[in-house]
Amino acid sequence: MYKILIAEDDRISQKLAARFVEGMGHIPFISPHGKHAYEALKAENEFDVLITDYMMPEMDGRQLIQTLRGDSKFMKLPIILMSAVVGVSDISSLLELGATYFLTKPIDKNEFEEVVKRCLK
Repeated sequence: MYKILIAEDDRISQKLAARFVEGMGHIPFISPHGKHAYEALKAENEFDVLITDYMMPEMDGRQLIQTLRGDSKFMKLPIILMSAVVGVSDISSLLELGATYFLTKPIDKNEFEEVVKRCLK
């Protein structure tokens, strides 16, 4: 059983991602935005995967990835970025920045589960 942090400001996406994580037998933790997720990670560095939305208040997904990858404690943390509004060049730059995988919204259950499984190997 793994602990998965979900940084997402949209309630429907939060519930959907949490349901998928629970269905896989893991424990979801919800953060309403990137800054909250970063503070949760700093307070308890025992999360196995971070799933983050791209567009959020306080600290967006890009800023969260930059901040985490700038901290040696989080260099190996798998980060799955989700968004409905970025283009191919944006996806490429986010992966170069340090995202491990990118998922398009709306979230596809099978794709979501496959990517999470890859991150946990």
